[in-house]
This record gives sequence, structure tokens and C-alpha cells, in this order.
Amino acid sequence: MTVVLTGNDLTVDEVVRVARGGEPVQLAATATRRMQETRDVVEAAIACGDPVYGLTTGVGAKKSATVSAPEMEEHNRLLVLNHRVGQGAPLPDDVVRAALVRLVNHFASGEPGVRPELAQALVEALGRRDTPSVRSLGSIGMGDLSTSADLAYGALGDFRLAGGEGMALLNHNAIATGQAALALTDALALLEMIDVAAALDLEAFGANVSSLDPEVGRARPYAGVVESLERVRAALEGSFLFAADAARNLQDPLCFRCIPQVHGAVRDALAFALRQLAVELNAHQANPLVVTGERARIVSVGNFDALPVAAAVDFARIALAPVLTCAAERTVKLLQRPLSGLPEGLATEYGIAHDGLAEFGIAIQSMVSEARLLAQPVSFELSSATQAEGIEDRASSAPLGARRLAEQVELGARVVAIELVVAAQAVDLRGSRPLGAATAALHGRVRELVRPLQVGEPIPQDLEPVVALVRGGLG
Repeated sequence: MTVVLTGNDLTVDEVVRVARGGEPVQLAATATRRMQETRDVVEAAIACGDPVYGLTTGVGAKKSATVSAPEMEEHNRLLVLNHRVGQGAPLPDDVVRAALVRLVNHFASGEPGVRPELAQALVEALGRRDTPSVRSLGSIGMGDLSTSADLAYGALGDFRLAGGEGMALLNHNAIATGQAALALTDALALLEMIDVAAALDLEAFGANVSSLDPEVGRARPYAGVVESLERVRAALEGSFLFAADAARNLQDPLCFRCIPQVHGAVRDALAFALRQLAVELNAHQANPLVVTGERARIVSVGNFDALPVAAAVDFARIALAPVLTCAAERTVKLLQRPLSGLPEGLATEYGIAHDGLAEFGIAIQSMVSEARLLAQPVSFELSSATQAEGIEDRASSAPLGARRLAEQVELGARVVAIELVVAAQAVDLRGSRPLGAATAALHGRVRELVRPLQVGEPIPQDLEPVVALVRGGLG
């Protein structure tokens, strides 16, 4: 299905479909007309010689330098080239494609004042599938300048730029916004898998499911808590845990007992971040802003400040970290005989020297430690206040925050893979009792990939198939 860009109704789902599914993109006819209207305002300003930042003047410390009409094409070409200062490994192709579709939608709004031909050239770049190489390091999130320069250079080739278009190609946050869209989508998918994995942990532990009583949500009516309760209970439908004598303990450790509260908190944080992102995907992200109508004008603004999204993504990482910590804690407790009541390390027999799955406890703690470090907020960071004569004294670090969320989710998938292998072994050792509908399906999928550990066998060496299962979900 073709995604039609109007400039005002792009969704996260459409970004993902274009970035990862290769869906084609086209400009709406209304967007083309609107771009031409605002471009006429820009051309009138050039003809009048009005001082407009980035259009008839230089940028940054060169803001007082005048750019004449004959110099504009060369000035805009060099503006892009001189900002190609990015470093590091290239961004993943899906991130670059997400950025491109966000940038085209930005131009489609008309507010940056570029020609329709420029937006169409980017649409054609999306259709070519030879994704531009964009280096990942160098942006502070006040317009993704260095990464955007790589994006423009790779996507446009020898396309000739008109006045103000170099600035428009640089001064936006499409890279950070696009990566945030993908990372938040992946974080929500991971959480949905963790809901079912946590339910399997409850069965593996022989836990007390009074903590899942529907009254919990009535008494503490956060939307996330209510939904998490419903999802975990649904995963356990038909489970032996709801039998009167199933619980081994009156009260279980908090990592089991507080699953709805912990998962609910990140569900609410992700919902907030996605609401912020839904606005940002269709918001003006640049400087200046071109206004049409009775008082047609070009307004100097600071809409490149990405703090609304950067802070929301920080919040998402902070909330996700405890979910992963609890997953690791449940896993470690399943490996410990005094807490699980099963053989140490979930070996098949009591009292033998075989380690079983015990060493997975160290591995999962290592990855969760790293995931927690990635939760450190970055949206308040400022590396320096002296750039461009002290004018550029703000930084949202939006690209860093989005990249860290993607890294945290990737670690999370590996945490859950270990969690599932350990939980499946514990379930098998407890004997054949009915599992829930969803947990039984998940247990079966894990067993298709990793068979039960037997005495004398080494710990499973390759969990990549399980990691792929976690990434792909049960759908």
C-alpha cells in the first residue's frame, strides 16, 4: 500500500512500513500545491533582498554575512558539504529510510519553504532502495546537522539546490525522530513478549497469582497496570496456577509479585512517548518557518529543539530498565534451589555437580547492568555553550537518546531469550501440569529451538534462534 504524504497525518505505523517493509511513498497533490505557495513567499523574500537567516544570510557565526542571489546555489551546495562532519559506523538502513520519510513529510507541510521538486527527489531516493550511508555520530539534536548532511548528500547526488534549501536539508530532526519511531515500536513489541515470558516465569516458580487479581487494577487504575494485568492473566488462562493449592508461597519475591505494576509503568511511559512522537512526526522542525495567507512572512523560530521527543524517549528508557531488571531477578531466582525448590541451576537431579543452567545467571545480570546504564537521561546534556559565538547553547541529544533506546531493546531481547530458556527448564522439572494458553504456546516454541538440558550435557551454546523468536513475537 502506498503511503501518501500530506505533511500533517504521518503515523508511526507508516514510518515503520516504509522503513522496514519498503512500502512506496508519494506526495499528495495538496502538499505539492502548498509547497509551491510557501516557495513563492521565499522567492519574494529573495527578490526583495530581505535579511532572512539561512536564506539571504550565512548561518551560525556567519549570520551577519550576506548571500546574494548569484551566490545562492553554490552557497547551499557548500552548506551541505561543510556539515558532513559525522563520524562512526553508518546508521542501519531502516533508520535512514525512516528519516527520509519523515523529512519528506516535513517538506510536504510547506512550512520549510522548499520547492516541490526537492521533496520529489527525496521520494525518488526512497524508491531506489540504494539507502544513503549516514554516519551515526556528530549530532547534538538541535537539528541533526551532520547526519542530515550525509543524508542529503547520499540521497540527492548532483541535484541543484535553490536558496534556503541547504538549510532546510540540514536543520531538522528527522534522523532522531525516525529512529525514535522504530525504537519505540520495538520497545512496545518487546514488552508484549515480556508479558508472556513473565507469565511463564510465574508457572516456572509455582507463584501465587493473587497478585493478578482484577481488583488490583480497580484499586490502582493506571491504564498500564490494568492492561498489564489483563495481558498476563490472559496468557495464563487455563493454567494450574489458578488451582486452590497451586501457590508455593503466601507471598513471592517482588519481581514476581509486582509484574503488573512494573510492566504497567513502562506501558504508560511508552504510550506517552508515542503520543509525543505522533505530534512530532507532523510538526515543523526547522528554522525559519514560512507562513502564507494575508500576512505572508518568514519567521525565525527554534522548532529544531527536539526536547519534547528527547525527554519522552529518556522516560521510556528509564521505565524499561526495571522491567529488564525484574526479568533477570526472576531468572536468577529460578536457578537457586532455596527459592525455586528445584535442583540448583535447574539440573535434572538434586545433589549432582553438574552446573545445569546456572551460568546463565551471570550472563543475564551482565546484560541487565548494561541496559540500566543505557537508561541514564541525556536530554539535559550540554557539551559546550561557546559554539557559534555562544548562540548555540542548547542541546537535546535526541539522536543519542533514540539510539540508546534501540540498544536497550536489543539487550532486552537477549535478556528475555535467557529468561525463556531458564523458565522452560523449570516448567519441565515441575512436571506435567497444565500451562496457560499463551504460555503453553511460548513454551512449545522455545522447546522447538532449545531442547531440555540433560545430565552431562553442556549449557545451550547458541540462543540466537530464541533471540529471533523474542524479536518476532508470537503473532
